[in-house]
Amino acid sequence: MLEWVTNFALIMISFSFAISLYRVIAGPTNIDRAVALDNMSSNVVAFIIIFSIKYATRHFIDAMMVIAILSFIGTIAFAKYLATGRIIDKKRGRKNAR
Repeated sequence: MLEWVTNFALIMISFSFAISLYRVIAGPTNIDRAVALDNMSSNVVAFIIIFSIKYATRHFIDAMMVIAILSFIGTIAFAKYLATGRIIDKKRGRKNAR
């Protein structure tokens, strides 16, 4: 029963990944593309978790954590780029107040 459930979950996650890939390619706006990329990374993390459950191993958990952290940082950077047009703000020099 567990094998059937994990196989079904992997198929559904793959289907969701394919739909998100289509949205990345054909998305009308950059915001749609950013949301689809974030969804794709969530799908990859879910796929790794289900794959790890299916084969009863813990070796993939580290990879899942790295992908999740990098995905979060990438999503924040892309959102800041869409909002301001740059990722890193330049510091403005302050004159010493004496």
